[in-house]
Amino acid sequence: MLTVAGMGPASLALMTPMAREAIEQADVLVGGRRHLAQFSDFAGERRALDADIPGLLRWLGEQQERNVVVLASGDPLFYGIGKTVVAHFGIAQVRIIPGISAVQYLCAKTGIDMNDIWLTSAHGRAVDFDALARSPKSALVTDARCGPREIAVELAARGQGKRLLVIGENLAMDNERIHWLPACEVTAQYDMNVVVILDER
Repeated sequence: MLTVAGMGPASLALMTPMAREAIEQADVLVGGRRHLAQFSDFAGERRALDADIPGLLRWLGEQQERNVVVLASGDPLFYGIGKTVVAHFGIAQVRIIPGISAVQYLCAKTGIDMNDIWLTSAHGRAVDFDALARSPKSALVTDARCGPREIAVELAARGQGKRLLVIGENLAMDNERIHWLPACEVTAQYDMNVVVILDER
């Protein structure tokens, strides 16, 4: 069986019991080095998830008789590896175990409701800053190329320097920090983060 299990933002405490059970029953655990390091007592085979996704998919196709769990940051289908695995193998061949996304976690910590929020990602993709500027409320996962400072610069260039950025840094980790800043004041670099953009309040 091939399972893609959501890890949540970072802490094992935020993983669902279903995901934990799948890992306990796995023959093989696939994930980023940071994820695999959290399962030091796992006795089965480990495989690091790297940038060679085609190679990973070929290898997964050869593991039909084994119980393989692929670990995904946050929720597997929120800009995660789950989409790629389902597209390749089909949902009939893949079990997806959802997880708490970093956006959900940040909204829960800050009391920001998600009813009317536009969810997107800057992780490894081009950001439509015009659409971001038009949206009254949005949230996005960032990467090293496009983080809070770059987002703030693009908003300011579109006359929206007073938009409020809620920056969740190192969420669910011991060094978690949450910053509320207008775009015009975002000048620092931030560690692994998620951003919610709100209209001026």
